[in-house]
Amino acid sequence: MKCIRVVAAVIKKKKGKEEKIFATARGYGEFKGQWEFPGGKIEKGETPQEALVREIKEELTATIKVGNLIKTVEYDYPTFHLSMDCFWAEIVSGELVLKEAEAARWLSKEDIDSVNWLPADQELVDLIKSVW
Repeated sequence: MKCIRVVAAVIKKKKGKEEKIFATARGYGEFKGQWEFPGGKIEKGETPQEALVREIKEELTATIKVGNLIKTVEYDYPTFHLSMDCFWAEIVSGELVLKEAEAARWLSKEDIDSVNWLPADQELVDLIKSVW
């Protein structure tokens, strides 16, 4: 089975006492309309952190600071295996502008389950809820 290595950013922001995380709905492909944490494929010669900074800049125009690794999610989709390094992140400059996603939302702990997550991302959501 083909293995695809990707990175994902769990971008957090705090407003008062409330923390929210950023999620996007895929705008293309087999999983169009399902929700995920933004990120993308790691290119040859890149570290996961470098790939994440590049992908967020390309897809959302903002510059992020990559924090700690949350987890590497291993998930078998019907036609490929996904290995996804998931990191905490925060915006250091710019605004989040959607270039590829069809929608985006800032989600709180109370409404994180209100979107239809991709299966691999759902595993990460469950972990985040347990430590939030």
